[in-house]
Amino acid sequence: MKINAAFWDTSALVPLCCRQPATNVANRLARQYRKIEAWWGTVVEAQSALARLLREKQINDVEFQHAMMRLHQLHQSWSEILPTEEVRDLAGTLLIKHNLHAADALQLAAAFVWCDGKPRKRPFICFDVRLVEAAQAAGFEVYPSGLQD
Repeated sequence: MKINAAFWDTSALVPLCCRQPATNVANRLARQYRKIEAWWGTVVEAQSALARLLREKQINDVEFQHAMMRLHQLHQSWSEILPTEEVRDLAGTLLIKHNLHAADALQLAAAFVWCDGKPRKRPFICFDVRLVEAAQAAGFEVYPSGLQD
């Protein structure tokens, strides 16, 4: 059986760790794309997002602990694109071309490295509208499709 790989942005991984509006869609995509490719900084971004959810009381302490354990499990299973000069240089270029935050530019640059600069038909899983637009413009096949503000 062929295991499908996809690049996963942090915005798509957090709903796999705790109950969010996007959890059902993220779970469906996780069944379809079992091999997760992620940027080196993704785990820290996800920890930050989970801590923010706890601070904002969107999850409780027990849910936070469970989410952190789930994140650890996912992190152990995914492949990481390391923070190389190539990723940094690509991110700088992407910041000029697209309306992205620095971390999102690093995510998209890592995705380019993952696919050897050939994004056509390569799955990019993301729930961040700005990053979705940039990934689509770059040629990735972005999931879930039809994401809007």
